[in-house]
Amino acid sequence: MATQINGPRTQGPTLVKGARATRTTIALKLGMAVSGFIFIGFVLAHMYGNLKAFAGHDAFNTYAEHLREIGEPMLPHGGLLWILRVGLIASLVVHVYCAVVLWRRAAAARPTKYVVKKNDGASRSSLMMRWGGVTILLFLVWHLLNFSIGKVNPQGGATNDPFNLMVDTFDVWWLTLIYLVAMVALGLHLHHGVWSASQTLGWTGNAAKRRRAKAAGLVVALVISIGFSLVPLGVLTGIITK
Repeated sequence: MATQINGPRTQGPTLVKGARATRTTIALKLGMAVSGFIFIGFVLAHMYGNLKAFAGHDAFNTYAEHLREIGEPMLPHGGLLWILRVGLIASLVVHVYCAVVLWRRAAAARPTKYVVKKNDGASRSSLMMRWGGVTILLFLVWHLLNFSIGKVNPQGGATNDPFNLMVDTFDVWWLTLIYLVAMVALGLHLHHGVWSASQTLGWTGNAAKRRRAKAAGLVVALVISIGFSLVPLGVLTGIITK
């Protein structure tokens, strides 16, 4: 009798701990999925604004100034932009935190050192997401310093004209190259990320849904990465000029 009574008791804490860990993992994956979709919405809107560069100096700067005037007089000049920036930074913190915690849990759960197998697609995707995410994070810091928070003109010109700052930046070939590499990393990250988020949110319950999720990931990745690449390529090739 003692054995029967004590047996289940020894399993109780383990089962509770395992269930709690599973719930936490699901919450972390949901956090990554939701914050990821917030970023997709932002980059699509940002891409639309960037493409205004093909309409010329005045159209691009008018759009940039309009963003700063939204919400006036209830908000100060540029107030909405700062609200969006704070929201995006919060989403970034959530996304990176969830990614790091999930990676550390996966690493701790492996009994042997991580080895990438030749035909292990899941391992390659995991590595791509991890290092692609680091690449995008580093690029994002530079991008904000270059165009938004710090405003650095690599050619030493003025920084108070958004269109001219953009042209001066992408006239430098190696800066355009860095930008394009970052867009490749972003496209690969989005391709896998949309699929992974769809799985987390339960949108891949059957074969047809899985195909749609994969197709959606590919379309989102191509639209965003190509759309953002058009402007620097337009400047570098002389289509977009001051």
